[in-house]
Amino acid sequence: MNDPRILPAGVRAVLFGKRVTIVEPVNLYECRIGDDTFIGPFVEVQANVRLGDRCRIQSHSFICELVSIGDDCFIGHGVCFINDTFSSGGPANGRKDLWSPCTIGDRVSIGSNATILPVQVCDDVVIGAGAVVTKDIKEPGVYAGNPAIRIG
Repeated sequence: MNDPRILPAGVRAVLFGKRVTIVEPVNLYECRIGDDTFIGPFVEVQANVRLGDRCRIQSHSFICELVSIGDDCFIGHGVCFINDTFSSGGPANGRKDLWSPCTIGDRVSIGSNATILPVQVCDDVVIGAGAVVTKDIKEPGVYAGNPAIRIG
């Protein structure tokens, strides 16, 4: 029987703003977290992610590399960001040159269990719980569904 390679979760090489609150356990590494931001338990924020000021990241959310989130944003429970669109017909298998970035504007609220592909979302948007965002959102409003469409 072989012994597995076990990598510890934790907080490593993070650039923190002022008055950041973190509820452990979390896995945060090589990212930037703005002032007055809250991060709930069981959240992973990967390298090269930028979280703005006054954000709230709820439990069980996954924010992968190449994601930038603006100021005053709310990320609900279990939100998943994706940077690999299987552009080569399958998983990129660590080939970062095949990954794409995602940019979330200011004052964006994303409901629980939404999935956000590599898109750009403008300021002042609400994304409903369970939505799957597959295309850029260029106008403020309320978006929901799979794929997400403007409903308000």
